[in-house]
Amino acid sequence: MLFDNRIAQLREDLERHNRLYYQEATPEISDAEYDKLFRELEDLEKTHPDLYDPNSPTQRVGGTPLDAFEQRDHLLPMLSIDDLFAEEEVADFHKRLHKGLGDAPIPLTVEPKIDGVACSLVYRNGSLDYAVTRGDGTRGDDITANVRTIRAVPLSLPKNEAPTLLEVRGEIFMPSQGFAKLNEQRDEEGLATFANPRNATAGTLKSLDSKKVAERPLSFIAHGLGANQGADLNSEDDFQALLKGFDFPLNLPVWHVDSLNALLTAIRELDTARHKLAYGTDGAVVKVIDFAQRETLGFTSRAPRWAAAFKYPPEQKETLLKEITIQVGRTGVLTPVAELAPVFVSGTTVSRATLHNQEEIERKDIRLGDTVVVEKAGEIIPSIVKVVTEKRQPNAEPYHLPAVLNHQCPSCHGPIEQQSGFVAWRCTNFECPAQAVTRITHFAQRKGLDLDGLGESVAIKLVETGLASSPLELFTLTLDDLANLLLDPAKSSDGLTVSKERRFGEKRAETLLTSLKRAKEEMPLHRWLFAMGISQIGESGARELARLHKKLSDLEGSQIVSDLADLPDFEELQKSKRKKENHPRLQEYQIDDNLGPVAAQNIRSFFSSEAGQTVLQRLNDLGINPKSDNFAPDPSSTEGLPLAGKTFVVTGSLSAPRPEFKKIIEAHGGKVSGSISAKTDYLLAGEGGGSKRTKAESLQVPILNEEDLQELLGEA
Repeated sequence: MLFDNRIAQLREDLERHNRLYYQEATPEISDAEYDKLFRELEDLEKTHPDLYDPNSPTQRVGGTPLDAFEQRDHLLPMLSIDDLFAEEEVADFHKRLHKGLGDAPIPLTVEPKIDGVACSLVYRNGSLDYAVTRGDGTRGDDITANVRTIRAVPLSLPKNEAPTLLEVRGEIFMPSQGFAKLNEQRDEEGLATFANPRNATAGTLKSLDSKKVAERPLSFIAHGLGANQGADLNSEDDFQALLKGFDFPLNLPVWHVDSLNALLTAIRELDTARHKLAYGTDGAVVKVIDFAQRETLGFTSRAPRWAAAFKYPPEQKETLLKEITIQVGRTGVLTPVAELAPVFVSGTTVSRATLHNQEEIERKDIRLGDTVVVEKAGEIIPSIVKVVTEKRQPNAEPYHLPAVLNHQCPSCHGPIEQQSGFVAWRCTNFECPAQAVTRITHFAQRKGLDLDGLGESVAIKLVETGLASSPLELFTLTLDDLANLLLDPAKSSDGLTVSKERRFGEKRAETLLTSLKRAKEEMPLHRWLFAMGISQIGESGARELARLHKKLSDLEGSQIVSDLADLPDFEELQKSKRKKENHPRLQEYQIDDNLGPVAAQNIRSFFSSEAGQTVLQRLNDLGINPKSDNFAPDPSSTEGLPLAGKTFVVTGSLSAPRPEFKKIIEAHGGKVSGSISAKTDYLLAGEGGGSKRTKAESLQVPILNEEDLQELLGEA
């Protein structure tokens, strides 16, 4: 009972802090304090699995990857909304409303049309039951595991206030700043960027790995009511009040109007206001407020008659491309940037726009001196849409980045290369000064070696003074070096300088040196691998590498890495329906999607390069050879286990999440597939099961419940 109460309290507190941070922007505790509470809850849930709750805040980080999305029927059809493209069409829509409802004023709302992915959230007795995409309007993909990672989505509602059934419809989207940061990261990694926030959102939600979804900056705004049992709702205003009481993010700003003139004015005002919103919007949604009037108006086969969406044309402006400059990122990626004649677009002046990579320049045939058309992707990110070729100067030459740079990095003049499978060109010099600050900052961050007191401003000063031009030089710093390091003046909250240059100081120096000692002696291998900033090696990939290697030096010449690097890309394996788990190397070591062929190629290239050899030598000189804390490369043979050689498919609602049953099956020698075939030995089915249960019956595949599975396990 003691643990029950503590777990319940932690879940409540964490959800409250999530709401304060992500929805209200008024946090009450620091990130460190939040992490402490989160870790306490994680530890308690691990030691008390009987208290598992799929809607616990710990599920925000994602779970075991799915084999495929389940299909789920909508409780009510999830229809589209008719589009309007001119004010005359708005007037016609308004006239049709009066034709159906009479001459009296009709109260309407006008709100932003969010450029995202439509989603339905179904709550039963106050708990999130499932989330499903629009699909074809009658059924969609069950993306519950992915949606649980979105912090703007309430996982539970107040039990004493929640209706028996409440379906909340809304848009999953990527905020503009998050989208910009994501594309910056992809540029850094040499990956293709997303064209706009909606594409980024849709691509993210298609992932079968909720842990990867959790890493993306997705959010949610509620805007529509689906099925409802138990809530007394007579109007849109009633519904919005209910959402506000349950801490759902609302679609704001909203206008209330009851005439055509007021409606058109609201649409125009929103056109101005939308450029300041935190997300992309391409229109205005108009809805009848009264639910009885909605029922009177009814639906067509594809859309409600009581709602419509006015679509704004994208604002585009012509300007001159004056120059292309090259930025050198943390991993050495060279990013071309268009320097533009300033032009006012969608509320701000635009003078620069990223060109991402040479491939993008060639695709759009961008040349110096061109007149280009500019718009803002997601209403915030300046983007060159196209070239006005009829205004091109006759002597304009195609732009080729490596030739312009004479195949040299503009910062260090070291060699540049384009790795196989990547669109970006990259500086291969690990000690390139342009990369020094970001490498050191990445090295020191909490997910890396967690070096107390070493943020970007300190890293800049270390590089500027020549005390550290690479991460490993941090380990040669002395107390005097750090204590006497001069920092920039401190500033007050209003931005005014309030002090002269400051010393780093002995106390902070001692703290940082203690962190460096801890990193050298105690930090496990996966933290070091992440901190080193090798392209394509994130937290999950680093941990997987550490599972396969006992110490850092084992990665040099690793046969596992070499074999994995020579595999076809995982995406190609999926396209050809050759299951990853059927490949001998992947099967032997149970390597998952967190570590693919591209990542392995980068590891191999790094440790075989001159830069990588230099790093290894310096680590050796410093006496650093980090050890793995999760080393377990060769899974036990399944021979003799009760489910050895048996293939299962898991479906329906069970007493625990399906990934938990997958773990149980695999631990007892079985395999779990995502689809039913004649080779399937058993279907483990909970409530529902839909098409998989039907197919299993047609193929005469035995269907088990949880008790049947227990019996199989008990036969060992």
